[in-house]
Amino acid sequence: MTGKSAAEGRIGLLNGIAAYAMWGLVPLYWPLLQPAGAVEILAHRMVWSLLFVLAALLVVRRWAWLGELVRQPRKLALITVAASVITVNWGLYIWSVNSGHVVEASLGYFINPLVTIAMGVLLLKERLRPAQWAAVGIAVTAVLVLTVGYGRPPWISLCLAFSFATYGLVKKKVNLGGVESLAAETAIQFLPALGFLVWLSTRGESTFTGEGAGHALLLAGTGLVTAIPLICFGAAAIRVPLSTLGLLQYMAPVFQFLLGVLYFKEAMPPERWAGFALVWLALAVLTWDALRTARRAARTLAAGRSAAASAAVADEAGADRGPEGVPAAPEPDAPATRP
Repeated sequence: MTGKSAAEGRIGLLNGIAAYAMWGLVPLYWPLLQPAGAVEILAHRMVWSLLFVLAALLVVRRWAWLGELVRQPRKLALITVAASVITVNWGLYIWSVNSGHVVEASLGYFINPLVTIAMGVLLLKERLRPAQWAAVGIAVTAVLVLTVGYGRPPWISLCLAFSFATYGLVKKKVNLGGVESLAAETAIQFLPALGFLVWLSTRGESTFTGEGAGHALLLAGTGLVTAIPLICFGAAAIRVPLSTLGLLQYMAPVFQFLLGVLYFKEAMPPERWAGFALVWLALAVLTWDALRTARRAARTLAAGRSAAASAAVADEAGADRGPEGVPAAPEPDAPATRP
């Protein structure tokens, strides 16, 4: 069992790395879809994602959740909210990459954990530990520094962070698997997206049929770009601890940031470096606090298990003794039976 568990852990880790690496490298894909605009790319992503996810569900034959979902109007309403929020997130991210704002978009995913914590305090009345308060305070300072650096609030980063944090909050309430949830969300997005693409085609403004077969295949590939990382993430989530996933999640914005600076050659004046440095400091504080808390919880759990085991041994020893600690007399043998 130990060898099997270790193998499962390695498979989960590799899937997690693959998922976050693909999410981190996706800025390389969206420019390939030009001259399609951000809204057309978004619509194709919705349509093709549903088709690819349905094909995946057909292969694994996981349909039981669908009947349960249809009978729960509250869950359907929450999925509609999730679909709306992720539409904003996807659309803004595609636009920001194709408009030369890759670095600012990466900042949105760097500060997303901090925004999630802030939303937990404001909406769920959660109580923060001192280190978490410090991280949030540093992040607020970073946003102020970046506002000076950009000459405006980093609204792309903030919109991406808040939309994705809201999406995560709603998904937590829905409690569906990643592939199933994506299928439900894209099913809601499908008809409006398909209608928009048909409308573009009737106006002669669709690039799907006007830019060659290669362009059409790249637009269709948006479904794979969406579905494959999510499937890898789902495989990782059931095999590795949440603390590991929490650390892996920083891979995506790191890759995006490096692409923005090194590949897309976006400007990084000193004040932006200062703002990003503050964000990274806040994340370092947050990660340190999360790891420390996880270790304490593990030690507490281990101590509780040890105490329970000791109590069980003591109870068993007590059961083998009569009153006043005298060993209990053995029961007499049953009389022999004769044929």
